[in-house]
Amino acid sequence: MIEVHIDGASAGNPGPSGAGIFINNNGTVERHSIPLGNMENHEAEYWALIKALEICLNHQFKIVSFRTDSQLINQAVEKGFVKNKRYAPLLDQVLVLSSKLDLFFLKWIPSSENKSADELARRAIRTNNRGTDS
Repeated sequence: MIEVHIDGASAGNPGPSGAGIFINNNGTVERHSIPLGNMENHEAEYWALIKALEICLNHQFKIVSFRTDSQLINQAVEKGFVKNKRYAPLLDQVLVLSSKLDLFFLKWIPSSENKSADELARRAIRTNNRGTDS
């Protein structure tokens, strides 16, 4: 099973943002720092999951377990519903992409267990104007 840690971060709310994606494919590790432009922190969290799903689908991974320290994202995906309608299109995108996997798991973890993805997201903020650093 592929394990993916994701995190989104913003320097300001809204502000320059980035996605951090740490993929462990049975010992083979990939790290992605993806600048996202200016957005709110919650939007960056959604985009981190969307970008991670796209990467997994491009690699043709079939069984993927995601980890996030965002309770908002975890609960929205679990329920298939978001209270703030602003995030509904992002959740819809997550649900469409995740349905293309044979098995999709999303689990909430404390921030202390998500440091790799957090650092990658912060790196993306620092390189926001230089393109993707994968």
